[in-house]
Amino acid sequence: MRDTERKHGEETRNASLVYSLIQAYNLLSHMHLVPSTKATDEDLKSFHSSDYIKYLQQINDNTDLEKHNEDELEYYGLEVKNQYLLCNCCVNYSNKVESDIPTAYDCPLITHIYDFVKTIAGGSLTAAQHLVDETANIAVNWCGGWHHAQRDKAEGFCYVNDIVIAIQKLREKYDKVLYIDLDIHHGDGVENAFLVTKKVLTLSFHKHGPGFYPGSGALADTGSGNGKWYSVNVPLKDGIKDDLFFQIFDSVTSKVLHVFRPNAVVVQCGADCLNKDPIGTFNLTPKGLGECICKVLAWKLPLLFLGGGGYNLANTARYWTYLTSILLDQKIPSEIPEHRYFTSYGPDFDLHITPGCRRDFNTKEYIEDVIKIIHSKL
Repeated sequence: MRDTERKHGEETRNASLVYSLIQAYNLLSHMHLVPSTKATDEDLKSFHSSDYIKYLQQINDNTDLEKHNEDELEYYGLEVKNQYLLCNCCVNYSNKVESDIPTAYDCPLITHIYDFVKTIAGGSLTAAQHLVDETANIAVNWCGGWHHAQRDKAEGFCYVNDIVIAIQKLREKYDKVLYIDLDIHHGDGVENAFLVTKKVLTLSFHKHGPGFYPGSGALADTGSGNGKWYSVNVPLKDGIKDDLFFQIFDSVTSKVLHVFRPNAVVVQCGADCLNKDPIGTFNLTPKGLGECICKVLAWKLPLLFLGGGGYNLANTARYWTYLTSILLDQKIPSEIPEHRYFTSYGPDFDLHITPGCRRDFNTKEYIEDVIKIIHSKL
């Protein structure tokens, strides 16, 4: 996290917000902080194509962004755009909503892009390595979670797929890995990477509907070849609340755990599923999602927790700080402690956020039908 804070302006502010709030709650004293090592070229090529990695290397030191070949940039999912960025781990445009953002512009070219992606991927790799070495049973990289990046291009605010690379590291020791995605967007990049294997089961809880990015993740999308039935998608509608979300999470994960019997688990904790996220449409709260994390902790398996989307920066910091307290089994007060970014949490200065009041289009019957279909396929 500290390495990431040095560069890339506004998109690193959220890393600072998260780290500072965790520090303000004195949670750092209850964990073991380890310096991350940047991912190597070979680390990145363990998933990404050599051509894509070579291109990122070539453009890393070219700070004149306007002089890049636009056709090449578009081919690799990049675009030169003069936008202000706000980001936690994935990048988003300030003062925009998702429907206003052209697909081709969602991964803007930034200076020192290759150094940046090596830092992010390196953090997730370092965390995974500690699980492999058994020097930790829970590892966290809130700056990771870039679940949209494909093998040969950037997509969905994600330049490389640190999740896939970390899972492959875990597979050096753990035969079967369960991947759980809590971001409001379908974890398409991770699913695609493991589409034809039965050694990694991908489980994504996300909004699914016409025009909503990335458009994949339907209930019928269940993997391919040897990986048939090892991709599990839970498509949700606008407005889902904590109780109904936990119901479907509890039921589906219990069945997956029983059938798949994973040796390790990776959880992507995108914060754009929270109420008050500018591009989110759910009514969820950190407390409600925390119940889901408590269930995962009860499995007593090696666990890797990663960040992801989240475009209300203060609420993203609230969420990941609260989850950190759960992982550490530390109760923390709801009053935000005074610290460097204290004013970002006004006017209530409370750790927790209230549930949303959007209409919930997820009827009990719909949720029960989804659960029934998923259970029948596992």
